[in-house]
Amino acid sequence: MNPVIYYHPEAYTTSGPKLMGRNAAGESFLRGYLTHSHASTFWAQVQKQEHGQHFAAQVKVQGRSETVHAVTPHNLGALAQAGLVYYPGPGIGQHAFHRVAATGAHTGWSLCGITHTTSSAGAMDALSELITAPVQPWDAVICTSTAVKDNVTRLLQAQANMLKERLGISKLVLPMLPVIPLGIHTQDFVYTDAQKSAARKRLKANDNTLVVLFMGRLSFHAKAHPLAMYQALQKAAQLVKASGKKVKLVECGWHANEFIQKAYQDAARQACSDVEVITLDGRKAEDRETAWAGADVFCSLSDNIQETFGIVPIEAMAAGLPVVVSDWDGYKDTVRHEVDGYRIATVMPEAGLATDLALRHAVEVDTYDMYCGHTCSLVSVDIEAAALAFAKLFESPALRQSMGTAGRERAQQVYDWKVIIAQYEALWAEQDQVRLAAMQDAAKVPTKLEQPWPARMDPFHAFASYPTQALKPSTVLALVDNSLEAATTRLQTYQTMAMVSFAKFVLPIDAEVAVVLKQAAAGPQAAIELVQTIDNARKPFVFRTLVWLLKMGILKMHA
Repeated sequence: MNPVIYYHPEAYTTSGPKLMGRNAAGESFLRGYLTHSHASTFWAQVQKQEHGQHFAAQVKVQGRSETVHAVTPHNLGALAQAGLVYYPGPGIGQHAFHRVAATGAHTGWSLCGITHTTSSAGAMDALSELITAPVQPWDAVICTSTAVKDNVTRLLQAQANMLKERLGISKLVLPMLPVIPLGIHTQDFVYTDAQKSAARKRLKANDNTLVVLFMGRLSFHAKAHPLAMYQALQKAAQLVKASGKKVKLVECGWHANEFIQKAYQDAARQACSDVEVITLDGRKAEDRETAWAGADVFCSLSDNIQETFGIVPIEAMAAGLPVVVSDWDGYKDTVRHEVDGYRIATVMPEAGLATDLALRHAVEVDTYDMYCGHTCSLVSVDIEAAALAFAKLFESPALRQSMGTAGRERAQQVYDWKVIIAQYEALWAEQDQVRLAAMQDAAKVPTKLEQPWPARMDPFHAFASYPTQALKPSTVLALVDNSLEAATTRLQTYQTMAMVSFAKFVLPIDAEVAVVLKQAAAGPQAAIELVQTIDNARKPFVFRTLVWLLKMGILKMHA
């Protein structure tokens, strides 16, 4: 497979002004793909030519020398040469419309998207639109965890139920929904004894200091509410105080603003007074290395619906750290309870008790951040169980070592990009097989509708009632001027005008105009006769420009 990567530089970098999880995932994926892909040629679908050049540069940075092709909106049909487009989001519905609009067929290529957060309005709309968009069984949306696949399935079922009740639909065509986790570069999280020693020194952590690490955005409303972690660490710190041990919490991330930063400081001061809290900037590589190399235990008690997978626990496992995480979303897949660490039970109200939150978000009373914040305020993590998990790990270096070793092996064997890219390529090959098989079975290929994209119809169809009449093949046309020379000269003058030349995309070339005018000079005749000698591939385009010649006053309707 030589898949096409839908590429915009912003989606594949963590150096932009607003760092989000999808940026980190995109950057990591691209590096993993370019390192481990078996492609013989690299393809990118881009909106601008310079983005294609940027992609080609990234290919070279990763040491690949294969040919690079870029496909722009001007030549979408070239995507059929590759056969599959990977889009770094769930919204492949619009791209399915692009496919049929550009080629007139549903089988030109396969589409593969992926979930990130599925709680935002944009993500939920993109997923629900899969029901009505022309996606096919040879398309796919990768779900990064079993929990998010359940969420996506519930959303699609609700949308289908609504359309069944409203329109009586009975047929559904859905993309594949495979579960493939995100990957990491496990070698990036292996630290030498010297690096660990230097990190501990920077953290001012001696042999009696137990360092717990939280890595990620420091957002109580949109990531992980820290109060449960603070309370659990306080309880655990009191338990080990008698043995002379001290607990130090490293929060390696960033606050969106001073209000949130102060909220964290106030909460830590009140809830875990016996724990020293240090904040490192997670946007800086040196601070991340200090955090990973210097920690004894990793913690992430996520309780937020914006999370779908959660990359940091497997990064912690790759670093050889035992983990204490909430039993929540993707963490349920990645962390084995009492093997790699501990998954702490979570509680949420039953369905039907948050319709007001959904409505407030839907009508924009609440921003997305407030929607997530209100929801997570009604999700709890078992503080007592978390405290007990911390205490067990604090009291036993051997347990920390065994769980850390188990986690590292799991990260390397299951979540390294070398393994994940192989799963992507297997999926893409399966999609290609389904698509090619469908092409051989006409019954499996949807009929091409006259207007395959209802919201983007041919304007001459959509606005057919606007004009007095339509130009038809039988419409009789004639030259306005008495001579071919006069008509040609006048048209050439008009073509120099800015108000005419701006539309050069829809205008015929000079040679085609010459053919039409020469034919018209023979006398009034049916419009179709004026383009009879035009190449068949161009004939429809030249025929429609007969109206342009009417507009210019070169041709006229002949009664």
